[in-house]
Amino acid sequence: MKNIFCVMLLSMVQPILAQTRLEKAITNLEDHYEQEKVYILTDKSQYAAGDKIWFKSFVFNGYNRSPLSTTLFVELYNVDKKLIDWKTVLLTNGEGSGDFQLKEDLPEQVYFMRAYTPYMTNFNEDFQIVKTIPVYNPNSAESLVIAKNSDWSAKVFPEGGTFINGTSTKFAVRLSGNSSLPESWSGKIIDIQAPNTPVTTFKSFDKNVASFTITPASGKKYQAIIQDNKGKSQTIDLPQAADSGLSIEVVSSKEGIKYNIKGIHLKQQLQGYKVVGLINNHLAYRANINHLTSDVSSLIPTKVSNGANGILQLVIFDEQDNIVAKRLCFIKPADLKIEKAEIIGQSLKPTPRAFNSIDLSPESYFKHYTVLVSEDDGSQTPEEENILSRLWLTGDFTTRIDSPAQYFSKNANTEALDALLISENWKRFDWNSVLSGAAPTIKTQSQQYLSYRVKPIKNNALMINSAVNLLSKSGENQPVFGQFKTDQNGYIYLNNLNNDEPLEISAFVNSENKESGNDDLFVTIEPLVTPSPFTGNFPATQYTLVKTDKNKSLPPTISRAINTQKNNKKKESNDIQIQAVALVGKKKDPKAELDKQLSSGMFSSVNSTVFDFVNEDQHISGSSNILDWLQGRAAGLTFQKNNSGASVPYIRGQQAKLYLDEIQTDPTMITSLPVNNIAMVKIIKGSGLIGDAVAIYTMKGNMKSKSNEKELKKNNVSIIKGYDKPSEFPIEMIDDDAPEKIENDTRETLYWNPDLFDSDYVPPRIKFFNNDSAKQYKVLIISFDEDDNILYDQQVLK
Repeated sequence: MKNIFCVMLLSMVQPILAQTRLEKAITNLEDHYEQEKVYILTDKSQYAAGDKIWFKSFVFNGYNRSPLSTTLFVELYNVDKKLIDWKTVLLTNGEGSGDFQLKEDLPEQVYFMRAYTPYMTNFNEDFQIVKTIPVYNPNSAESLVIAKNSDWSAKVFPEGGTFINGTSTKFAVRLSGNSSLPESWSGKIIDIQAPNTPVTTFKSFDKNVASFTITPASGKKYQAIIQDNKGKSQTIDLPQAADSGLSIEVVSSKEGIKYNIKGIHLKQQLQGYKVVGLINNHLAYRANINHLTSDVSSLIPTKVSNGANGILQLVIFDEQDNIVAKRLCFIKPADLKIEKAEIIGQSLKPTPRAFNSIDLSPESYFKHYTVLVSEDDGSQTPEEENILSRLWLTGDFTTRIDSPAQYFSKNANTEALDALLISENWKRFDWNSVLSGAAPTIKTQSQQYLSYRVKPIKNNALMINSAVNLLSKSGENQPVFGQFKTDQNGYIYLNNLNNDEPLEISAFVNSENKESGNDDLFVTIEPLVTPSPFTGNFPATQYTLVKTDKNKSLPPTISRAINTQKNNKKKESNDIQIQAVALVGKKKDPKAELDKQLSSGMFSSVNSTVFDFVNEDQHISGSSNILDWLQGRAAGLTFQKNNSGASVPYIRGQQAKLYLDEIQTDPTMITSLPVNNIAMVKIIKGSGLIGDAVAIYTMKGNMKSKSNEKELKKNNVSIIKGYDKPSEFPIEMIDDDAPEKIENDTRETLYWNPDLFDSDYVPPRIKFFNNDSAKQYKVLIISFDEDDNILYDQQVLK
């Protein structure tokens, strides 16, 4: 779908030399109105308290994956707008994943998952996705039930927004409501002066919409009477038909979008009128009417979108660039450009706990897949929303649409989709504002990854234009040193960090007072890419809470989820026992084990002295740096000050090499190293390739200094959390050797992989273990190729 726009300019006009108000508006749109939308896929539609919610996010700019953002905030709220949990998700090519662990005591109610990029906060909050997540808890005092009452209202919308006497006009009838809509409804159009004889009748295409066509007579007033399948009815007035104006009729087909425009009783007919077609905020079609005519027809070929699907916004302007009609239409609704997964092999066994596999073609243009496999229980419940409906429909509209996925299903009613679009308005921007030259204020720029502002304070004063050394360390990675200079406000900026492990930042300054060291140095770190408070309202749901009686009933899927949680606890208990057994064995020398863990063969020597800071208390906490601490602690090791005042090691009168984590360095860098980050020091005397050396090793993983077990808070250290790293989905849950054998495996989600990829060595294979009841499987596969063509494949396999 990349490079989706092919602008068509009809040749019925003469070239225009000066840019008109409309042309300036189109330039304004293309330059300033790029906007993103998000789709969130979860592994299930409802959860039990204590479950884990697995999610995959897709961020789009128009109909392509967005290159604008690398960060997505995903938040979980309760019904009272209290933030329960939130994740900072790293986006790669517009995609990212994560998970929420629900607490076991979470009250039963509807929760809401909100997702947005920092860039999206520049625009209307209503376009952010808020996904409904029902959570059940057998111990809650209230129970979720689906409301049975259907409270709805109806509106009518003439095609193009105009209604002219004597001109046949198509209308859309649209129902809306805060909860569920009626299953079916119908209606009739009456002349108020002759109400007993319907002018025409109509039936609903689905819960959302219906359509009818009427030719109004001058002086007549019309009403629509709508009635649902339970007898509720509503009467609404049709707009008063005008005596003059413009009407538009649109038909979308595989060949393109055909439109017919009629001018009725216009002074200069349609001369000077303009037809503009936009896809998102980009010009895709333009036609100027330069001669006297009251009727214009044309076909907009599908190449305006390079054959891709999406919504085209047609807008008709008069000679003064005023909007006179608008129409939304879908490009090729009966010919959706959706690729299917190429499955080249499968081994599916319906026996309990059997190993199953599905092989995808390694020759495909698609290389990264999102895959969800669940047990299919035979129910025919259609999905409410999917990535297709979010990409092509709901991501761009704020009105509630019941079951939007139906419009892109195998048996979709294209007439229903067209009627739905007649009833919608494009609200991503306001045409009057755009025509006036107004542009959105971009307060939050789209940044690469995460950025932070570091503020060091020494002796209770800001450090202005001062040199500060920063040491950053993440997990078992080597520490990284850097010298920075604060700005005139006393800040240091760390930009474009994409770490998914906590990053410890330590600040140091060179000080003549070696005794105080950096004790009086404080450091704080402020994130510059931050979540935005939610100020809107949550979408209405079909659920309500009622008091729980003694015999509280749960949906079958929830009962199974609770049993799965019990099984997981059994397995975790068994894993702990296995680890405990593995720890029982021959007692080893902890210093030797530390040396073995940290030293490579090149640095191993029998002629060495080892100082162990992990297992032994070396009383190092009061020392300003490790080199000064070593003075006089090893035979033959002495130190001399260099021109910078740093201690240089000498062994038996010869200058010794200095290594940090086996990388040669200089004393100045070691002087700034915090002593509490040191795990081991090895003094090597005349050993092979190394010669005389002092080797310093820093802490790895969960190591802690024995000298600092009573660890006081280090004011010169702060932690950068970074992106939230997704948990790993357990492929196999069953362990036959568990002390307590799992009797009933009731997992609903059998396989979840947000990034199954095709490498040169491992073809893409979906592999999972069956539960105890599944006979067939719901398989969902989503992918995008390099051109952003979408693969969406949902099927049941046996």
